[in-house]
Amino acid sequence: MRLVVFTLALMVLSFHSVFAIERSEHRTVEAFRHAAEVQALTPQMLQMGVEEFLELTPAKYREITGERLGFKNTLKLKAAQKFLKKEMQKGDDGITKGLYILLAILGLAWIAMGVKSDWSGSDWIVNLLLTVLCWLPGFIHALVKMKDYYN
Repeated sequence: MRLVVFTLALMVLSFHSVFAIERSEHRTVEAFRHAAEVQALTPQMLQMGVEEFLELTPAKYREITGERLGFKNTLKLKAAQKFLKKEMQKGDDGITKGLYILLAILGLAWIAMGVKSDWSGSDWIVNLLLTVLCWLPGFIHALVKMKDYYN
């Protein structure tokens, strides 16, 4: 039974990764233009990649454009960055919190951790080892690490 569940989980996750429409590193801020938080940004900010925009500070903006951002526009920048972070976390990989918990109960949380972290880092390896050694430590580790993937 466990092998069947494991195989199904791998098939679902591989299907999802093959048909993912867009990854966040290829999008620009322009893709989120419909949101009110993003509409107030300058044209230079809209042309940036998402990762570059999330790392933007008022000092970096001044280096790029030579203009001061000002207090009001700094608040708009921070609000837009917070909005984009939430949007990217929402639908980026399709693993909801409920599915994550279900996979943790089945001993497959390492798959969810790997997908959420794009298979980088060591969380998923540690969870795999803990799950193989004994299910309970892997389950506890998955629940503790859940806060890193879901806010």
